[in-house]
Amino acid sequence: MKCPCCSDKLYKDCCEIAHNDLKQVKTAVVLMRSRYSAFVFANGDYLMQSHHKSTRPVKEKKAIVKWAKSVDWIKLDILNTTKGMEDDTEGTVEFKAIFQEEGELQMIHENSRFIKENGCWYYVEAL
Repeated sequence: MKCPCCSDKLYKDCCEIAHNDLKQVKTAVVLMRSRYSAFVFANGDYLMQSHHKSTRPVKEKKAIVKWAKSVDWIKLDILNTTKGMEDDTEGTVEFKAIFQEEGELQMIHENSRFIKENGCWYYVEAL
């Protein structure tokens, strides 16, 4: 199966690696892609695990999963990155996530901030 993150790789060679072991995520953009795929699969556990504890919406997990299941995910476009490489401890990823909700095409356009802590990348917030 092709990976939903639009990387042109197979899921097993792409986001599944991250979904099975967060420590395998080497860059902020890889984390962004894996989080998008987690939304596609409504993988709430991974979405919570990859969200930094300082901003993690733990009580909202069920609502996030319910919403993720209610939309049809179409594609992810990575527009820009700053830092976020393997040797960095912070970075940003600007992206557009296209989806269909209640028959209407929708888009999330966000510049996300990520940090690397104890060897793991985490999503922190939208800037």
